[in-house]
Amino acid sequence: MRARIIISLLLLLFALAGAWVWRGLSPAVAVATATTGPAVQAVYATGNVEPVHWAKVGPTMRARITAVLVEEGSRVEAGQPMAQLDDREARHRVEEAEARANFAQEDLARVRTLVARDVASRATLDRAEAEARAVRAVAEAAQRRLDDYIVRAPSAGLVLRRDAEVGEVVDTPAALFWIGEPKPLRITAEVDEEDIAQIREGQRALLRADAFAGQVLNATVTQITPKGDATRKAYRVRLSLPDDTPLMIGMTVEANIVLRETANAVLIPPAALRGDHVFVAQGEVARRRQVTVGVQGPRAVEIRQGIAAGDVVVLDPPQGLKDGQAIRLKP
Repeated sequence: MRARIIISLLLLLFALAGAWVWRGLSPAVAVATATTGPAVQAVYATGNVEPVHWAKVGPTMRARITAVLVEEGSRVEAGQPMAQLDDREARHRVEEAEARANFAQEDLARVRTLVARDVASRATLDRAEAEARAVRAVAEAAQRRLDDYIVRAPSAGLVLRRDAEVGEVVDTPAALFWIGEPKPLRITAEVDEEDIAQIREGQRALLRADAFAGQVLNATVTQITPKGDATRKAYRVRLSLPDDTPLMIGMTVEANIVLRETANAVLIPPAALRGDHVFVAQGEVARRRQVTVGVQGPRAVEIRQGIAAGDVVVLDPPQGLKDGQAIRLKP
């Protein structure tokens, strides 16, 4: 009887020692609980805020600015002068052309008198009339070109910006003024050609701007340019802004165009995901689960199939961890 008790105690000691050794060889892992929360699949883009109705206004020739006739914030009408360019040389050409036209007209009158007296031929009269018409056309063209030295508003609107100073020499590529209406506003964004097929009119966009840190603003996709930019490999997408938006003209924004939004998605930390599977801790045993992954973000990953909220997942599973293997949970 005593021998049997001793044998039983030895077997118990061996079992405890084996369990201690088995536990000591089990990897220690950190775990986290799968939660629920919003998951948003979106396409990223950057853009600038601009008015829906606006235009750049610049000179039609190279010249020096002699007068600026409007200021920022003032309203202008279509055709209203906004700046005057130096037209002194052009006016001298007009005076010269006008003098030649007057002389040709006087010469024409003299030739007509001679023809009436049969002193000059009809051919001479025809040449004089042609010459008079030609120099008159030159004088009128020179007079019309004087208008090119006046920078005019192409349409009615507010002067949003002025980049013109008296004495500055400007050329045709320059934009001296921006005119338009301050409302409504829109965003012109660039979307990569790999993502453009997923964009549709009416999709919601979430905006972030440095001027409004911590705020998420809203916009709506209203227009997609049919032809992309082959150099940038991007398409232009326009987003309409609500009238009460705090964004201002010229601001740079980051836009996330929402493709799919799930209010109560199952979320796990990215460290728990290993390709197409995770390990779920059931007690002190790791169970391998095949999962279907949705939206992946820097702080959370959406799991569409494979685990449920409340499941405990292993973080940073050790290399070689197998289904059913024992694990030890870190504090």
